[in-house]
Amino acid sequence: MEKFAFILHPLVVDDFARKFPIMRYLPDSWLEGTMKHVKSFKISHITGIRSPYAEAEGWFIACPLTARQMVTLPEKFVTEKIIEACLLAQGLGAKIVGLGAFTSIVGDAGITIAKNVDIAVTSGNSYTVATALAGTREALKLMGKEIKEAHVSIIGATGSIGAACTKILAREAKEITLVAREQDRLEKLATEVRSCAQGSVNVSGDVKASLKDADVVITVTSAVDCLIEPEDLKSGAVVCDVARPRNVSREVSAVRKDVLVIEGGVIRVPGDVDFGFNFGFPRHTSYACMAETMILALEGRYENFTLGRNLSIEQIDTIYNLAKKHEFSLAGFRNFEKPVTDKEIESIQHFANIGLSARNA
Repeated sequence: MEKFAFILHPLVVDDFARKFPIMRYLPDSWLEGTMKHVKSFKISHITGIRSPYAEAEGWFIACPLTARQMVTLPEKFVTEKIIEACLLAQGLGAKIVGLGAFTSIVGDAGITIAKNVDIAVTSGNSYTVATALAGTREALKLMGKEIKEAHVSIIGATGSIGAACTKILAREAKEITLVAREQDRLEKLATEVRSCAQGSVNVSGDVKASLKDADVVITVTSAVDCLIEPEDLKSGAVVCDVARPRNVSREVSAVRKDVLVIEGGVIRVPGDVDFGFNFGFPRHTSYACMAETMILALEGRYENFTLGRNLSIEQIDTIYNLAKKHEFSLAGFRNFEKPVTDKEIESIQHFANIGLSARNA
């Protein structure tokens, strides 16, 4: 039996209530102040993961810091809390541990953490990229377009996931706009991809302006607030929100019936998996970052896999092929904890066609 663990943390204070319902009655400030002194703890035992080649079990481990705390508390303190969680995973018998959500971006994105534990570490970002792009291509086809004829905007392009998406999609898209705050890094990335780009490559520090003409938006920032509102998007756009917390406002789906918003990396896990914990997904499905850890365990590849801020295309291809081998697959589309049904997609197609006709009139 192969063994793994995955580190979770609450994105917002309300997430504490998933495990401890009584906490929904306590003030947020009190909870954050208290939980940063609580040691990491086991949330659940994960069973039933079975591919044609191997079986695995694992554990969800909680690092009790919110997303806001991850980015505002001293880096040394946060890193030590994540290491504490990984050491707990190691003590339970895990041979590889995955870093979930903001635990994968603190400091040097897992490198220091891996040096301080005796098991393998991965962020899951390689499979996150692979599945986000696969889902985006599929969604765009449903809206009547191909990547090769699309204008793609990548929000958070200079991050590890954003840069990898950029390098892959620049070879396919008709036009690509890279958006980030640090202009020097943005220009460097643009220069790197222009040599192999299929079409034009633009850069921008203005999120709103970059969205107006985008057929596809991939958003992967570590911002704790929403960046994309209903008025920002063109009719018929596909938006893939890989970020946690989300970069796309709930109002987009509520108001813009002509725009298809999907979450990046929702994966069907093989076997009769029981996660022992409700993280908001249907049974037998997980985030892609979680799935990467499971895939590596099933393959017996107990090695540091996706660490640091430079994702390689080779790693992305490798984990994608291993996923197919062990029968992991995209689990349809989801949007704000709910599946996007065929009927909803047909409705979005209808309203997008109306919007396109109005633009061309």
